[in-house]
Amino acid sequence: MSTLYLLHKPYRMLSQFTDKQGRATLADVIDVPGVYAAGRLDYDSEGLLLLSDDGSLIHRIAHPRHKQPKTYWVQLEGHINDEAINALKNGITLKDGPTKPAKARRIEPPAIAQHDPRIDPKRHPTTSWLELTISEGRNRQVRRMTAHVGFPTLRLVRAAIGTWQLGDLAPGEWRKETLHAPRPTKAPKRSGAPRHRHSK
Repeated sequence: MSTLYLLHKPYRMLSQFTDKQGRATLADVIDVPGVYAAGRLDYDSEGLLLLSDDGSLIHRIAHPRHKQPKTYWVQLEGHINDEAINALKNGITLKDGPTKPAKARRIEPPAIAQHDPRIDPKRHPTTSWLELTISEGRNRQVRRMTAHVGFPTLRLVRAAIGTWQLGDLAPGEWRKETLHAPRPTKAPKRSGAPRHRHSK
């Protein structure tokens, strides 16, 4: 049996517990001793981050060999067209090589809180939202993919990792799940534990 923590990492927060430069870290929102993040999420990205005190579980989730698909909600500059969506689905060639085919579709703006500062509508009067699922984990891959097809990313929210979903967690909130299966490839059983929000 292992314990997994599902956290909604806020915008402009590091995916680690300490920072010599004084930036926001996971210690500001989750106070559980001995846990580490399974993978990472960029400082300027938001959404689902998985943590555990079980090293083997972290390895199974984060290691590229296990190819946990990751789903993102992406706010883009401009109205993305069918040509760009089809290019993402088929795979595109970035500087570090071709990407694998992805799942991509337009979506309505998701019901998530605005981050601070908000995207300036004067600078970005026209935007659209894309749901993108990839099975790779290259550095800033989603941002590079959307820029390559002509629609730069303005906001990036990770909605799911494998079977685990962000759900209705607000930024800074987390919930705990107890895994009774030996491997995280099956849907985990929820513990029913309440959500938590860090308060200073």
